[in-house]
Amino acid sequence: MVLLRNFINIFYIPELRKKILFTLGVLIIYRLGIHIPTVGINIDALKNVMGQSAGIGGLLGYLDIFSGGNLKMCTIFALGISPYITASIMMQLLGFTIPHLEQLLKEGEYGRKKINQYTRYLAFAISIIQSFSFSLILENWGLVLNPGWGFRFVFVLSLTVGSMFVMWLGEQIGQHGIGNGSSMIIFASIVSRFPAHILQTVYSVQQGAMGILTALIILAIFLAITACIVFLEKGVRKIPVQYSRRIIGHRVYGGQSTYIPFKINPAGVMPVIFASSVLNVPMFLASALSKYAGFKWLAGVLLPTNILHNVLMFILIVFFSFFYTALVFNPEELADNIKKSGGFLPGIRPGRKTAEFFNYLLTRIGLVGAIYLGLLAVSPNIVKMIIDYPFSLYGTSLLIAVGVALESASQIESYLIEHRYEGFLSSGRLKGRGAR
Repeated sequence: MVLLRNFINIFYIPELRKKILFTLGVLIIYRLGIHIPTVGINIDALKNVMGQSAGIGGLLGYLDIFSGGNLKMCTIFALGISPYITASIMMQLLGFTIPHLEQLLKEGEYGRKKINQYTRYLAFAISIIQSFSFSLILENWGLVLNPGWGFRFVFVLSLTVGSMFVMWLGEQIGQHGIGNGSSMIIFASIVSRFPAHILQTVYSVQQGAMGILTALIILAIFLAITACIVFLEKGVRKIPVQYSRRIIGHRVYGGQSTYIPFKINPAGVMPVIFASSVLNVPMFLASALSKYAGFKWLAGVLLPTNILHNVLMFILIVFFSFFYTALVFNPEELADNIKKSGGFLPGIRPGRKTAEFFNYLLTRIGLVGAIYLGLLAVSPNIVKMIIDYPFSLYGTSLLIAVGVALESASQIESYLIEHRYEGFLSSGRLKGRGAR
């Protein structure tokens, strides 16, 4: 009762309550899309194919994790938010190579709106390409009732419209809700499968297909991986900053010490989302063209149960960790802001030397965090190769789920602290309503 009363404090803050209820409402609308199937698909045959752990079943089963079951049911939301995320990655990469886009990135709010508009157009094109590739995959495996261009047109139209609607839902969460909209939609898709995973494991133990000891070992492994993810997301290195004393009139300003927290993983879960989205593109195309010998081989080696998939995933996560950190942190700007505020790092000269020190820290800490993040992402896949458990929960999905949950909890905690409630992440509990 005490714990329940403490968490009810969240809803005593009108602005926070509105944001949480809005986010839940949008996620409910998104989950309703799982009950709107596209036309022309043999759903029973598709479920049988996706029940296989090899071949096209393994690929679609992996992609289905990020769609929350929409792919298995072949609904209008089957593509989910993936096209928009892929478009965002491409636009950020192009922003460093195309002068016009690079100039837009420097133009503040106007440039951001133009970049977002270009991202939507690109997401629309990617949705068409992915949905068309998906239609070819379904036709190649005999899962379409009436194959042909008529089916392809309706199928592509349905999935593209659904993907654009999901993109719009994500933007609404970002503007009016809690957390990053794209991440929250992926989080809802992944978490929605957890109850089924638990029931499948219990059923396997009851039927004798899995021993109780094996089930406990699997549970312990995933709890340990989750604990490591939490440690990664919460781990920081505190850089001390000293501010000089200034006398203005009869008052003394400054003179205090503070610190800048540098996270072990400054990029959060975005590198994992980026890496998954990038790797999904060749997986989709290779499967769509799997009737040709070379592409059939490529589709096989890119399966998440193959060692090549895990190596590529690890490399992409490390790359995007450095890439996203470079986008978020600007050592020169940070050093300049500290200098303008009259601050300095003990033992380091303000200005260029401070910027070099920040760059040194970001490189070293970022490398450790990127390798740690990559290892956590592939470790459940390796466990899956060693122990055959009755559900598919890959490292990328677990990282995204835990990471997004922690980021959202941090936002909620900031509202609680702002309104003089004790944060629940640092203390493990909330104060009662009367504690002010």
